[in-house]
Amino acid sequence: MKHIVTFLLLCGLAVVILGGCAATQVTSDWKDPTYQAPPRKILVVAITKNPGNRRIFEDEFVSRLKEHGTDAVAGYKRIPDQQQGNRQNIADTMKAEQADAVLIVRLINRKIVQTYVPGTVAPYGAWYDRYPSYYGTWPDYYGYGWQAMYSPGYVAEDEYAFIETNLYQAGNEKLVWSATSETEVRGSDPKFIKSYVDAMIDSLIKHNLVSK
Repeated sequence: MKHIVTFLLLCGLAVVILGGCAATQVTSDWKDPTYQAPPRKILVVAITKNPGNRRIFEDEFVSRLKEHGTDAVAGYKRIPDQQQGNRQNIADTMKAEQADAVLIVRLINRKIVQTYVPGTVAPYGAWYDRYPSYYGTWPDYYGYGWQAMYSPGYVAEDEYAFIETNLYQAGNEKLVWSATSETEVRGSDPKFIKSYVDAMIDSLIKHNLVSK
């Protein structure tokens, strides 16, 4: 019985650990080969109607960029949510902040994948061992009964966020770097946003746009 309880506790711990994780895969990235010097200061702008997520996206990017020696400013600190759609505001903010690049984040799709998980039940053991030790007394059997109850099958839903991230030069307004990514959303939005930003920073480092 102790083995059964230990096994179930370990399984429960694994579910808790996995449930709080988020994994990001960079599906494609590109850099303009003619663009050599890394940007000195980046304005970060997240295109989203959710003010909370906008701040998390932009703040996380700014924090990580600064960790790698690149100055950055969050767009929401200069451009109010209700004025997000005005492109001139971005241009004016870049000029005021003396930013030489703007990083634009956009959620391009979000999908849910359903998977059927079959039901499970603890095995009874071989036929010749029809009455194992936990049948000997009612406390043993009652405790085992709770641990070995049948778990019905269910449909698990996994959510994925597809994000496009572009870096534009301030002077000629041209695209210098672009990446698309797929993130499995597990837990809260801040967790999957952190996973996504980590992957984007790795891509920027790979293309020598941000220092290691």
